[in-house]
Amino acid sequence: MSDSTTSEFDRLSDAAAATRAQLFDTLDAIEDKLNLPKQIGIAASNVKRGLNENPGPYLAALAAGVAVVGGIVVSVLRRR
Repeated sequence: MSDSTTSEFDRLSDAAAATRAQLFDTLDAIEDKLNLPKQIGIAASNVKRGLNENPGPYLAALAAGVAVVGGIVVSVLRRR
């Protein structure tokens, strides 16, 4: 083979290897996104960190949730 053919082959081989590596990275990222237990763990970790740094918004959301559930309970009990 001539030098130009060999260098073209090497270039194509390198491009294929880079594309293959990108594909594996993409598949790993998709697998991580679809791994529900892992995503729940990440979300729980983020909530714990947020509670330690700034608990105000979390407490406000909790109070709003309690108010909504309480309103539903009162509404159901009044209909009886």
